[in-house]
Amino acid sequence: MRTRFHEELEQLTGMLEQMCLRDETAIAAATRALLHSDIEEAEQAIDLCAHVEAMGRDAEESAVMLLALQAPVASELRRVVTALQLSANLARMGGLCAHIAGLVRRRHPDPVMPDPLRDTVARMGASAVSMAGSAARVLATGDAEAAAALEGHDDVMDQLHRDLLNYLLGSEYTGGTTTAVDLALLGRYYERFADHTVEVGRRTLFMTTGISEPE
Repeated sequence: MRTRFHEELEQLTGMLEQMCLRDETAIAAATRALLHSDIEEAEQAIDLCAHVEAMGRDAEESAVMLLALQAPVASELRRVVTALQLSANLARMGGLCAHIAGLVRRRHPDPVMPDPLRDTVARMGASAVSMAGSAARVLATGDAEAAAALEGHDDVMDQLHRDLLNYLLGSEYTGGTTTAVDLALLGRYYERFADHTVEVGRRTLFMTTGISEPE
């Protein structure tokens, strides 16, 4: 019974890693859609996010079944409960990607952002892709150094978010209120995506080691 339990737990962890990898692909597609006003990329990102959401439901069901039927001991219980929390983080990352791609779809064929913000948004997208990839590696390996590195990447994302807001509040911005709201939301979506990758790193370390913060 315990062997079977641990096999199912490993399958659950593998499902979480696959969710994170799909989030990485989705945020990359959503960013390309933003930069090029590409409706096909936007639709691809939205489809990927729907798949992540479905995987999240499957992961949640698997975790609940393990709790209900396998009577896990303390260390096992920690892993199952944390896996349940991780599935929620990863599903929310997919939802944020869908929001970004949804802005492109709603504005198409017009661009979402003005040219002066292209570099900032491109860097936000690249940072998000990198952080999702790192989070997936943490899920696969439990690497404490990779988890700690996510904190530094999050600082970069926070600064880029501030740069975007400063542009919107500055004299150079000449767009309308609706565009400003869309751009402010866009920055928030990227910032929250990054926050969730950091949380994935922290929770994965706790799941595998019982340590809540990287040393």
